[in-house]
Amino acid sequence: MNTFVLEIWDNEAGKCTFYTVRWADAGENETDKFFNKYNAIPEWKGATQQLLSFVLDSIGEDHGAIDSLFNRFENEVVGLPNKGEVTVGEIVFLFPNFPLRLYALRINNRTDLVILFNGGVKSSQTNQGSRDLNLKWREACQFARRIEEAIRNGELVVDKRKRRLYTDFGDEEILL
Repeated sequence: MNTFVLEIWDNEAGKCTFYTVRWADAGENETDKFFNKYNAIPEWKGATQQLLSFVLDSIGEDHGAIDSLFNRFENEVVGLPNKGEVTVGEIVFLFPNFPLRLYALRINNRTDLVILFNGGVKSSQTNQGSRDLNLKWREACQFARRIEEAIRNGELVVDKRKRRLYTDFGDEEILL
């Protein structure tokens, strides 16, 4: 796997800090690529905006990275939005036949630190049947494995209190 940068995507939400990944030689991170691509396609614009609102508002501001909103397990990553009907308080989250998937990794499955990757159009029952989506899913799984390995071996330090990630030297600039 080539070198990539782990960088903050949004840290202004009240309940969750979002990170993303960017290839070391790329100008745009993977999450922005996803949202920019699908927001520019009229057929997917509404779903893109709905997913962005789910991420920033429902996860970021209202509920944090709770288990029920991260219930679409796909190996090392989770597909967003959630699957099935999920009730949190008085709010019902239901995305029947939602056409897009955005892949994510919750750090340690307990903190409100989420790494967002890329995604695509869910055009078949499985990721394997959706060629472009399958490639983005495989890539997200590779990123997730490398990030989890860096946490396990101490290269990457999780500060749960500040909802931040640092290198083992205390740097916020993270190159993996």
